[in-house]
Amino acid sequence: MRFIGVDLHTTQIAVCYLKSMEEFSFERYELSEMKRFIGTLKSDDEIAVEATGNTRWFVEQVKKQVKRVVIVNPREFEVVKRSAKKTDKRDALNLARFLAVDLLPEVRGKAEAAETVLRLNETRSKLVRLKTTLLNKIHSLAVSRGRKLKKESLGSKRGLENVLAQEWSEIERLELEIIKEQIESLQKSLRRLDEALAEAGRELKGFENLVSVTGIGERSAGVLLAVIGEVRDFADEKKLASYFGIVPRVRNSNETVKSGKISKRGSKVGRTTLVQCSLVAIRYNEYLRNYYERLKARSGHGKAKIALARKFLGIIYNTLKNDWVFADFNNFELAK
Repeated sequence: MRFIGVDLHTTQIAVCYLKSMEEFSFERYELSEMKRFIGTLKSDDEIAVEATGNTRWFVEQVKKQVKRVVIVNPREFEVVKRSAKKTDKRDALNLARFLAVDLLPEVRGKAEAAETVLRLNETRSKLVRLKTTLLNKIHSLAVSRGRKLKKESLGSKRGLENVLAQEWSEIERLELEIIKEQIESLQKSLRRLDEALAEAGRELKGFENLVSVTGIGERSAGVLLAVIGEVRDFADEKKLASYFGIVPRVRNSNETVKSGKISKRGSKVGRTTLVQCSLVAIRYNEYLRNYYERLKARSGHGKAKIALARKFLGIIYNTLKNDWVFADFNNFELAK
């Protein structure tokens, strides 16, 4: 058996073929030479490669030729990042050596539909940030004129038209007209993305389950399912919470155990979506609202918000694991 470490780049790969800890060789291939690399593989080989933008493509090329392909979490694989002599060869060698002793932090593979959802949502997030930047520009123009303007009023077409109806200099009006055009274009694009996200989300197992939960819309259901993947990969809801990075950091020193802020080691988009959904849910669900208000009175909004999201994630876990579909989530009534 050989353990193969692959340092993957956009145009080439550095490969370490490891037979033992002290017996190894290196080779370099252009991505256009993938057939030559594949020709060197054996059915009992194992390959380790870090997760990058083109990792899925690489894995699809080689997975049928070898025994196992491990996709490595680059954030957790500190040995590569902290290497005193960081070179392509050393990175490939470290990957191969740690693969041989099965000590690599592995990334859970995602279905193509799940990756599509996450990719679309990332594009959507970038457009939302751009829209926010443009709205802030309108607000700053109004402030510079000594005018009080609520940003919330700019969210509609009428609100933007009301701003343009005010008195502006010729240059300011030109700026505002261009910004208005761009915002309207972005809003149209966001609607198209939302439709695409909902359509892609419907392809994921558990979609109907999650959209039956108050607070979870079609876009959010798709994002949460894409992050979670197969729920049965998690032994219990605590494991899922840890995967989301919504559990406290714990520091042990001799006999002292200290808990701190949440670890944030999981998916940021997953945590953000989870918190947003849980805050929507408390508007309608009395049980969750009472839970949140009780904690807020004792610990403040910040801690109560995280605790609420943690409890909401537990509901999501059990909904998916037990294949629940709610007829009335607010009364915890299941559909027949």
